[in-house]
Amino acid sequence: MSDDDGPIGPPDMFELFAETGEQAVETQQELLRQLLGNGSGANMDMNQLGAMSQTATFKTRVQSGGRISIPDAERETLDIEEGDIVQAVVFPVKRKRDE
Repeated sequence: MSDDDGPIGPPDMFELFAETGEQAVETQQELLRQLLGNGSGANMDMNQLGAMSQTATFKTRVQSGGRISIPDAERETLDIEEGDIVQAVVFPVKRKRDE
């Protein structure tokens, strides 16, 4: 984008979302290559492995008051319980309103 472009619109946001998703997949693949390339994986940074195994990507609807829900499977997999603090990165996927 050049300096002359206006604000980011939905097509640009979707492109950014796609690029971010691709980068996440590439990072996960690189971490896996490092793990497999090191034989036992002893040289792999355990923080990298932990970060890779402690993420989830899912779609959910925004509820009243801006609330979102984490699906049961993701909560169980990541051992998330009520009261835990989590970090969320949100990208609009589909809008339900008429514009």
